[in-house]
Amino acid sequence: MISLHRSCFLSNTGISGSSSPFSYKLKKLPPASIKVTAVVPNRDRNNSVLIENNNTLKEVREDGTSSVADVDSNHTVAGGDRDVYYDDAATEDQLVTPWAMSVASGYSLLRDPHHNKGLAFTEKERDAHYLRGLLPPTVISQELQVKKMMRSIRKYQVPLQKYMAMMDLQETNERLFYKLLIDNVEELLPVVYTPTVGEACQKYGSIFRRPQGLFISLNEKGKIHEVLRNWPQKNIQVIVVTDGERILGLGDLGCQGMGIPIGKLSLYTALGGVRPSACLPVTIDVGTNNEQLLNDEFYIGLRQRRATGQEYAELMHEFMTAVKQKYGEKVLIQFEDFANHNAFDLLAKYGTTHLVFNDDIQGTASVVLAGLVAALKVVGGTLADHRFLFLGAGEAGTGIAELIALEISKQTNMPLEEARKKISLVDSKGLIVKSRMDSLQLFKKPWAHDHEPIKKLVDAVNGIKPTVLIGTSGVGKTFTKEIVEAMAALNDKPIIFSLSNPTSQSECTAEEAYTWSKGRAIFASGSPFDPVEYEGKVFMPGQANNAYIFPGFGLGLIMSGAIRVHDDMLLAASEALAAQVTQENFDKGLIYPPFKNIRKISAHIAANVAAKAYELGLATRQPQPKDLVKYAESCMYNPAYRSYR
Repeated sequence: MISLHRSCFLSNTGISGSSSPFSYKLKKLPPASIKVTAVVPNRDRNNSVLIENNNTLKEVREDGTSSVADVDSNHTVAGGDRDVYYDDAATEDQLVTPWAMSVASGYSLLRDPHHNKGLAFTEKERDAHYLRGLLPPTVISQELQVKKMMRSIRKYQVPLQKYMAMMDLQETNERLFYKLLIDNVEELLPVVYTPTVGEACQKYGSIFRRPQGLFISLNEKGKIHEVLRNWPQKNIQVIVVTDGERILGLGDLGCQGMGIPIGKLSLYTALGGVRPSACLPVTIDVGTNNEQLLNDEFYIGLRQRRATGQEYAELMHEFMTAVKQKYGEKVLIQFEDFANHNAFDLLAKYGTTHLVFNDDIQGTASVVLAGLVAALKVVGGTLADHRFLFLGAGEAGTGIAELIALEISKQTNMPLEEARKKISLVDSKGLIVKSRMDSLQLFKKPWAHDHEPIKKLVDAVNGIKPTVLIGTSGVGKTFTKEIVEAMAALNDKPIIFSLSNPTSQSECTAEEAYTWSKGRAIFASGSPFDPVEYEGKVFMPGQANNAYIFPGFGLGLIMSGAIRVHDDMLLAASEALAAQVTQENFDKGLIYPPFKNIRKISAHIAANVAAKAYELGLATRQPQPKDLVKYAESCMYNPAYRSYR
């Protein structure tokens, strides 16, 4: 008899076997000669697990007083290096075993978020897993649980309370959390992510209850590989990492930026179907320059000024090296909310050696390009026919501008340098022009054109005469009435994207854009706005939310086994998203498809990205599936409850 504690359960020759992360065929069950029995805690058998084969029969109790039995490698419990719990590898109607460090049963099963079903445990399961008396007698469906939870969440008036309720659910019943989020995505997306996640990060020290990711600080320098081993899941496919220096439009929140990786990875699962057990949120804590946090008694991070230069670079390099050593070449590392000076450097440094993606630079660019491509079906012309003016020349602004230029170059065979001349950027010092070249940061220099200096945005609008105005400044109320009216005077249908998050930092509201343009603007924002009625007509503002892109983009990389991210994959994602906008959506004034169809949208994006990976020779999962859309759908995590033996 052996107890399935960590040393034997997670070893290559012990309990787990080998399977593909996207293999949904029924795996071979344990041989009939092997008996696996869950024993109720605190009884005579000390919660040990009986595994008996033809050669050995020994017992190891929780206190470790007996020796571990040798288990023949052919007699292993079906699971795999991608799925130690076995349930993801089984077919939907196949009974599964709720593995944890031991077979979960009784009170411990109710406290295990991966396997807890609450009142949805059947009568048979309650008998088999020692749950009698630990639950009220009623048995309800997962659908009724969803209805009950939504009723409860809707009673909260404060968005942060809804966020905390959702996080509590995620920590107690994982499958119900994702079922709830998937079934009510349009209502709950603003709760688990922007704009509410911004407030959650600001108050993270006060609301922190239990860890949901890895905190790697300067204290762990030289030990990061060891720290990664502390994470209970061993087969990670997606890591979202931040250093908390530029959280949304809120600035340096230090260690409390952890809310962003947690929120992003929740969406990877809910919207893109990546298994929760394959996701790892990480915060790199190098201190904070936020004096308010440094003086806050509830702050949970290092109480020091931010490390910079070589000290910062060495910690990040150790992290990147350790991740690749631990999880392999194909783990996707998504950089999130790094400050400009680090974001571009990290993407350039590791883009050729790791599978890396910066959502602020590349994800935002892809979703905005998709919106522009869709908007052209309303205003007419091609991208090359339009003139673009940006307020904001940081990660998002320059990232969007570069992807637009790449698409123009691709469509017209125009040199990239010429395509860039159709795009102008305004930063805090005014229009970016060649006379400022010596003082510009490296990532801004490609956008310095021959033009007289202009300080004010309204003067830039009147001078450049753009057809598209895009805000990525992180400063609210900067698209004034004068500026919107100027855009409307220049264009019959001015395209205005106010992309800064959260809502308070938006360059203008949907109501302002529609009212000041007399209902002629084609508007999209970063955070959601309610429909606007103007002169008897209802306008539906679009939301250029990165959540349209990154979940499907990540799924496409995973299912193709891609080893690098290429710009053409971003263009492929944009094209797939734009193609999902129907005429019915256009008739309602929408340039993005409804979020209620997000899993279908993600499957099409994943298929396009995977196809491009195969085309570029960057895919390692062979052979290529014939129908990539169906394959993507089959790869998606299903949060429906599983039936237990």
